[in-house]
Amino acid sequence: MPVEIACDESGSEGEKLVGGNSDVFAHASVGLDSAAAAAAVAELRVRAPTPAVEYRANHVLRRKHRAALLWLLGPDGPTLGRVHVFLVDKTFYAVGKVTALLSADHAPRVGLDPAAEATAMTLYREGRRAFGPERWAALLDSFNYLLRAKNGQGVSMSVEETFLLVEALRTTGGPAGEIMDALWRARDRVGEFRERLLADPYVFPALDPLIPAIVQAVGFWGADGRPVSVVHDRQTILTDERVAQLRHILDGRMAGLRLVDSVQDERVQIADVLAGVVRKVASDELNGRGDPVLTELVRPYVDKTSIWGDQRSVSLIIPDQAMSQ
Repeated sequence: MPVEIACDESGSEGEKLVGGNSDVFAHASVGLDSAAAAAAVAELRVRAPTPAVEYRANHVLRRKHRAALLWLLGPDGPTLGRVHVFLVDKTFYAVGKVTALLSADHAPRVGLDPAAEATAMTLYREGRRAFGPERWAALLDSFNYLLRAKNGQGVSMSVEETFLLVEALRTTGGPAGEIMDALWRARDRVGEFRERLLADPYVFPALDPLIPAIVQAVGFWGADGRPVSVVHDRQTILTDERVAQLRHILDGRMAGLRLVDSVQDERVQIADVLAGVVRKVASDELNGRGDPVLTELVRPYVDKTSIWGDQRSVSLIIPDQAMSQ
């Protein structure tokens, strides 16, 4: 029998990885059964009341409800060991997608290309300082639009426009400039990639971190070899074509994926709450304003393969992830 999990996300902005409303994406998968999830939501409503029909993360994140939040996350609460959260540092993810273009045999994939991670870490750490905040932001924004399957907001970015900036940055001294020079020499390959993407955006996994998050959730809950059935809050990216692509990627490990209205499924509400809480705690830590108590409490929930670039905060947030690069 498949194991069934319920999932939801927080901080999703589709394929917009930089310059958005959130710098962290979180995806929670819940192993509670329906009765246990309903009981957990009922208890939350007692400890942190709200008149809202659907219980959400913002309800328990209010300062006046801190005691309820500590209960929820702690050993006496209903979620420890039953909820798993995959985190993505969006800026690092974008940088990783850029440096993956340097691989001669580059083929877009779910998550980051392991061969490009060391280079991504170098550029992530050095880029802002080497190029300056404005040019660093412009570089990331340009590539984000260039590598998107669909560009929203009417923005169109060409390879030529993007590489005008790469050309200007390639003379910068140090490792970041060397990476820009290598990227400049890979210009033709980037152009070919963009043409293939425009011809058929479903050929390759999207930049949207929801895709690797679902893959990782299935891998975690199905680690014993059982197939995993996913119940997920409604997402526009999860079209029939994308679900079919996920099935192909997971090679039989995903028994099915069903979209539901979170109002009608307390398991998904628990996923929403935990995704929102862990995202907020992780983002605060990433930006140097972390709450040590909450950071310590959320750490056991976080997937150790989460995509994170910040050296200072990684050991505080993500279990067993060393920053040796």
